[in-house]
Amino acid sequence: MARGALRPRRVGVRAEAERAVGDTVVHRRLCAVTSNRGTGDSLAAVQRDVGACRRCPRLVSWREEVTRTGRASYAGQVYWGRGVPGFGDPRASLLLVGLAPAAHGANRTGRMFTGDRSGDWLFAALYRGGFASQPTSAWRDDGLELSDAYITATVHCAPPANKPTPAERDACEPYLARELALLDQTVVVVALGQFAWQAIATHYGLRPRPRFGHLAETDLPGGVTLLGSYHPSQQNTFTGKLTVPMFDAVFTRARELIAASGQETRS
Repeated sequence: MARGALRPRRVGVRAEAERAVGDTVVHRRLCAVTSNRGTGDSLAAVQRDVGACRRCPRLVSWREEVTRTGRASYAGQVYWGRGVPGFGDPRASLLLVGLAPAAHGANRTGRMFTGDRSGDWLFAALYRGGFASQPTSAWRDDGLELSDAYITATVHCAPPANKPTPAERDACEPYLARELALLDQTVVVVALGQFAWQAIATHYGLRPRPRFGHLAETDLPGGVTLLGSYHPSQQNTFTGKLTVPMFDAVFTRARELIAASGQETRS
């Protein structure tokens, strides 16, 4: 579905957000296949908690301001305007961790990396690598499905100037910790940018702190590999710091690591 053809959302933001979280195909599967038997937790519960979260006053204020003012090119669309949950295959071998939702991207559409230029790059690369059902994604119910991959972020609310504070990162860390525990088939964690790389390193208490770089690798507990990638931001893609071959190399390497682990990828 073309971006300009998105159907308007006329219902209230909260009611629409709650309906969308509850009705997604992924959500309906999660309760059945991702329950953490030791804690009773599930990816579905994490998604609900993220959508309802109001822990960070600055981020809540900003996301709600953006929701009210919108952007002229998206006139008629009701913004998600809440915490944006992770999504994907609950049995994923590949976990991608980004920075935070874009104000007029995932904060508008309600799905990570959906509806902005960074997402255009990411989903095209995942499609070429066999991890996504289609190369583009404009809205949360446009038919995109991830295969053997799950996408989340270190911060789940859109931050002003795309710069969350350390305190906001720390406030959101419990959601990432729960996802890391629940996604117990993960073989490769791809950190999309240095912020995500540092968050993963901090979560696992890595010492000395591994140095971030494109295609940098370091071992995580449980035989998992942390793989670095430049973030597919416009700043990186427009300047050529990240190119299509460079981005494809990340997912080629991820497949090699998954294959070496003995865990088959499901495409």
